[in-house]
Amino acid sequence: MPIALLALAIAAFGIGTTEFVMMGLLPEVATDLGATIPEAGGYVSLYALGVVIGAPLLTMLGMRTKRKAMLLSMMVLFTVGNLFSAFAPTHELLLAARFVAGLPHGTFFGIGAVVAAGLVPADKRGQAISMMFIGLTVANIVGVPLGTLLGQALGWRWAFGLVAVIGVVALAAVAALVPDQPKPTDVSLRGELRAFRRPQVWLAFAVVVFGFAATFSFYSYIKPVLTDVTGYSPTAVTPLLALFGVGMTVGTALGGRLADRNPMRTLYVFLTALAASLGLFVFTAHSAVLAPITVFLIGATGFAAIPSIQARILDQAKEAPALGSASIQSTFNIANSLGAYLGGLVIAAGLGLTAPSWVGALLALVGLGFALLSGWLDRNQRQPAAAVASHRAAAESVEVS
Repeated sequence: MPIALLALAIAAFGIGTTEFVMMGLLPEVATDLGATIPEAGGYVSLYALGVVIGAPLLTMLGMRTKRKAMLLSMMVLFTVGNLFSAFAPTHELLLAARFVAGLPHGTFFGIGAVVAAGLVPADKRGQAISMMFIGLTVANIVGVPLGTLLGQALGWRWAFGLVAVIGVVALAAVAALVPDQPKPTDVSLRGELRAFRRPQVWLAFAVVVFGFAATFSFYSYIKPVLTDVTGYSPTAVTPLLALFGVGMTVGTALGGRLADRNPMRTLYVFLTALAASLGLFVFTAHSAVLAPITVFLIGATGFAAIPSIQARILDQAKEAPALGSASIQSTFNIANSLGAYLGGLVIAAGLGLTAPSWVGALLALVGLGFALLSGWLDRNQRQPAAAVASHRAAAESVEVS
């Protein structure tokens, strides 16, 4: 694999760290800035809002800019946003800083996926995309726990200072290792948006919204489940969260290889496996031995489909690969919010802390349904094309004879 993928993975590591480290430092930040815990939740939601808005907006603004220049610009904005977070003196300014830090997230991953796919032969692009996203999953194993420990020991500002340093390293790595990219030609806003007229593009978004909301409905409430249901101490939960990150990493790597063989079949298999794993956790959550195994399985099955869905959107939005790929990142954050919201609803309704896993299993099945519909449309579109080719070959054969 090209060494340029390492630069993209380092950047993804930094982005993943800043996205999730706030969740572990929420009490410390709230206390320091005089905010309540619900108010401090805005640090998470404003980051997500930045991703949702920034992904399509910044991608469209930079559609005539060289892709390497766009990657560098996004890392500069990312670093500035995290420095702003580290030094923000008030609750309101930290909210603004988190929004700024979220803006480049989707655009970087969107353009990064296009660049990664272009660095390798077509039959290796799933693996190339997965290499970039492995940086995001490793952040949950190393970056988030390290940032949380640093923030708790020295103060939460140090955690975001560390992320800003990672941003500088990523900026240097992209500048040095990613080859120059040709300037996009014959692009226009109308042409970019034309790709979104296709039902297959919207079906890909639907797979993400429901398929990945399934994982987040579980992950949003994993701490109270492991402490109050499984019986682990709060200290023991940290390595279990790292185990979830290991599952994400293994799943992403495996999913990248399988996506190169058959992306749609990979989607079917892993969405089915995710639904089964989430349903299983309702029962294994009561076992200190089986719960960690299931946590690993949910992490693996929940993220194995990412390379396939990225490859899918590159195929279905050929006129606008960067915009389509970036929009998928916005959709991931919508999935995050939807999963957390629905999981909270069933807990509030008194159905218990394991109820979000049932919700997740149902959401995964809905995502599977949209994937199956997308595959069915593919087959229907290929059949007329095959019939036309067959008639043409038969006519040419008659003419020759």
